[in-house]
Amino acid sequence: MVPVPDLLLFAGASLLMVLTPGPNMIYLISRSICQGRQAGVISLFGVVAGFLVHMLTAALGLSALFLAVPFVYELLKWAGALYLLWLAWQAVKPGARSPFAPQPLAVDPVPKLFLMGFLTNLLNPKVAVFYLSIFPQFVSPEHGSVFGQSVTLGLTQIAVSFSVNLLIALSAASMASWFVRNPLWLAVQRYLMGFVLGALALRLALEHRRSV
Repeated sequence: MVPVPDLLLFAGASLLMVLTPGPNMIYLISRSICQGRQAGVISLFGVVAGFLVHMLTAALGLSALFLAVPFVYELLKWAGALYLLWLAWQAVKPGARSPFAPQPLAVDPVPKLFLMGFLTNLLNPKVAVFYLSIFPQFVSPEHGSVFGQSVTLGLTQIAVSFSVNLLIALSAASMASWFVRNPLWLAVQRYLMGFVLGALALRLALEHRRSV
C-alpha cells in the first residue's frame, strides 16, 4: 500500500502535471471552444482511455524493472528531476504560449472526438515522461505489491486529471475570455507554477534511494 503522505504528494505532482500546458489541455480547450462543451467532454473520455494505457504499461513495466534492475531507480530519479526543471522552464520562459489561446478545429463526429482525445494523450510526450520518470519515485517494493501500488497511483493520477480537465472543458470559453482581460494573472500563474515545479525537482534530486 502506498503511504498516505506519499499518495498526497503524488496527487500534488499529478495536479501540477495537468495544470502545466501541454497537448491535452490545448486540445480540450480548443475543442470545447470550437465545438462546444459536449464535444470537449467526449474528447476527455478519450484522454482518460489513453491514461489507462499509460498506467497499465507503467504498472507492468515497473513490476519487472524493480525485480530485475533495481539500480535503474537512480537513473529514473534524475531523469524525473530534469524533466520537472524542463517543465519549470517551459512555464517561465519568454514568449511561453497560453493554452487559452485556442487553435481552430473542424467539427468532428462523436467517434472521432473520442479517438482524437485518445491519440492526443497516448502520444503525449509529457504524460509518457511523467509515467517513466516521476511515477516510479512513488513506488517502493517495501510497501507491498509494485503492481498494486502502480495501479493505486495511476488511478489517483487519472482522477486528478479527469477532475481538472472536466472543469477546463466545461468552462474553457469563460476562462479564455477572463485571461484575455486579465493577462497579469496568467503571468502570475506561470511564475508560481515554475517555482513549485523547480522546488519539486530539487526535492526529487535530493531524495535518498529507496531500498529494494
